[in-house]
Amino acid sequence: MGFALLGLLGMAGRPPLLGSPAPEIALKDLQGQEVRLSDLHGKVVLVNFWATWCKPCKEEMPAMQASYERLRDQGFVVLAVNELEDVEKVAEHIKTHGHTFLVVMDHNNGVANRYGVVGLPASFLIDRQGIVREHIFGSLLTEQRIAELVRQYGGASASLHR
Repeated sequence: MGFALLGLLGMAGRPPLLGSPAPEIALKDLQGQEVRLSDLHGKVVLVNFWATWCKPCKEEMPAMQASYERLRDQGFVVLAVNELEDVEKVAEHIKTHGHTFLVVMDHNNGVANRYGVVGLPASFLIDRQGIVREHIFGSLLTEQRIAELVRQYGGASASLHR
């Protein structure tokens, strides 16, 4: 099964409607600094909910990292929201795998609930104006899919090649 359930089905809200403003995210990163989604206004943001125990999450992270490296100069940001795990464990995972995108900690699952996340991985593409453009539940992200989304909603020519 490629989609891991969180077991919090009764607590999660509904995902934000496509075309609606993205719910604010204000969480601490691995260094304890607050990161706010609103501070990323003007960028295309892939909000990805994940956990270290989630095999599909770990499988799609290399594509997110490669896409981030290729597209960040075009205003693309990955905001990886870790679910309910220990900061040290997450930091070790990120360091071991060489990920350089933003990682924040959702210790009480509050942000995941506001986004209607009931299983992992779950991703949302937010455009430069802060509008939710895509929900991606359970399916693995690829570099090509990410480039297509950035091209479609980012107003830039996202390419897999430099």
